[in-house]
Order: sequence, then C-alpha cells, then structure tokens
Amino acid sequence: MALQNPILVTGAAGFIGFHVARRLLQDGHQVVGFDNLNPYYDPKLKQARLAQLSDQAGFTFVEGDLAHQASVQKLFADHGFSRVVNLAAQAGVRYSMVNPQAYGDSNLTGFLNILEGCRHAEVGHLLYASSSSVYGSNAALPFSVHQNVDHPLSLYAATKKANELMAHSYAHMFGLPTTGLRFFTVYGPWGRPAMAMWLFAEAILAGKPITVFNHGEMQRDFTYVDDIVEAIVRLIPQAPKPDPAFSTLTPDPGTSHAPYRVFNIGNHQPVKLMELVGLIEKALGRKAEIIKAPMQQGDVPATFADVANLQALVDFKPSTPIEDGVNRFIAWFRSYHGL
Repeated sequence: MALQNPILVTGAAGFIGFHVARRLLQDGHQVVGFDNLNPYYDPKLKQARLAQLSDQAGFTFVEGDLAHQASVQKLFADHGFSRVVNLAAQAGVRYSMVNPQAYGDSNLTGFLNILEGCRHAEVGHLLYASSSSVYGSNAALPFSVHQNVDHPLSLYAATKKANELMAHSYAHMFGLPTTGLRFFTVYGPWGRPAMAMWLFAEAILAGKPITVFNHGEMQRDFTYVDDIVEAIVRLIPQAPKPDPAFSTLTPDPGTSHAPYRVFNIGNHQPVKLMELVGLIEKALGRKAEIIKAPMQQGDVPATFADVANLQALVDFKPSTPIEDGVNRFIAWFRSYHGL
C-alpha cells in the first residue's frame, strides 16, 4: 500500500538509490530524490539514471548536497516525509586514502544533517546505507550483526561504523527509529564504473589486462541489486522497536534498548574472484589477460553475510545466482555502451 506522504531517497542518481527509487515509484509511492551529482564518476551516467526516474509519475528531483545544512533543512521543510532512505554517501575504500575530506563531508556531516532533519520532522523510520566493510579485521565467517565491529581497516569503513553509532544515539535520545543496512558487494545494471565487474568487462572488451588483488584469492559475497532493493522495500514498513530482551550487562551489538537495528544484506554465497572473471569471460565470449597483484591496503580477503535476522523479520534473503546476475549485467553493459 502506497504511503500518503512522499519517501525521501538520497543518492537517487547513484547506483542503489536509482534502483530503490524506481521500485518505490513502481509500487505507487511518491518519491523525492536528492543528489548532488558530484563528479566522483561520470555524471552522464547519473543523468541517464535520473532520466529513467523522471519518466515515472510521482518523482520529484532536488539537487543539493547533504553536507549543506540549510539545503537539507529546506528539503525537510518543503516535503512531509513519512520515511527516509539515506543512500547518499562518498563510496569507495581506496578513494578514502586519496580524498579523506570527502568522506567527512558526505558520510559524517551529511549524515548528521539527515538525522537532524528526521528528528525535527518526526520521520517514522530512517533507513541508511552502512557497509560490510564495518567488519574490518574480523576473521570469523560468516559476518554476523551480533559480532563486534570496532576494527575498521579504512576511513570509509570507519565512517560507516560512525553512521551506525550516530543513528543509535538519535534512536536513544529522540526515539528516532533507525535501521542500518550493511550491503555486501552490490552489483548489477546501472552500477558504478569503479566497481570490479564494470572494470573487468571494459578492459576485456578493449583487449587490456585486468588486475586481480590478493593474487586472485579474494572472495566476495556478490549481491545482485534487485535483491538489495527487495530487502529495503520489505524493511521500510518495519520500523524497529526497543528490544525488551536487551541486556546492558551483556550488550548484543545486533540489537538495542532503543528503536535501532542493523541488518546484513548479502547473498550468503561467497564467490572467488577468479570464478567471477570466468563468468564475465563466458558472458563476453572473450578471454581476459590477468595480472595478479598483492592485497591492497584497506581490503579484506573475504566477505560472507549471515542474513538470518533479515530472513526472520521479512521472510526474504538475497538469492540471485551469480551466473544470472553477471549475464544480466553484461547484457545491460552492452546495451548502455551500444555494443
């Protein structure tokens, strides 16, 4: 059932934000998309996504920067948001070593402005993008929301952990229901050019070598974007409540005495990087020239999501086979580039 008030989707011109906004529009909701269209990657791709959204009834786009407090205040004043899905962020582990200030502006200051907007507008539920990178140096697989996540390996991961802490404080102090979404290596059509699948496909088609890190021994819990969207859509009406079983003597990181929860959203099926390369080769009908390199700083050797709490609450877990997802991505990639 469509909500009477619009839903705010920040980062609506971004990869996941675009897919979430499109699905909500298809479900009959009014959506306000907010994005600063920054040049972290080709703005033409962002504009192409926005063009798709603008063709649908019920979509309003507002260009602005989350780090600008006055812009965010006006955004909330102009629209009576019922729910907020905050997907705007400065992404990328490696870029955080090159331009750390961007992460402070977008992921910290920007998120604080969103929290303040939700607080004063008495928004019924704030959902926000966290990341599997918060698990940092944890070696126990699969990663569980009940594990401690106090050892991030990159500034990007640290800002995502900070978002969870900030959300918890607002849930505790002001009763703002918040849900953190720990995404695991999202891929699919309309993805970012800096992501492995795009980089590999582009290089293979151009006859250029691809670089695989950790000498090809990396494993990632690749999660197809439609599964991410389905999980988010099912979680939107599920505003968290305080957990009556929460113990302050033995606190569980996965729950709280406040209306606060975090969820892993991953395919629960880690894939070796070399297997991914093979699937891309098969889909393209071309072989890759491979350069094996050491692990990069800030990376982790493997990710693997425990999604038991997600499945228990909304009766869903991501399940798109990697073979299907790669084929869909390559089909879109060829179409988008006119190949």
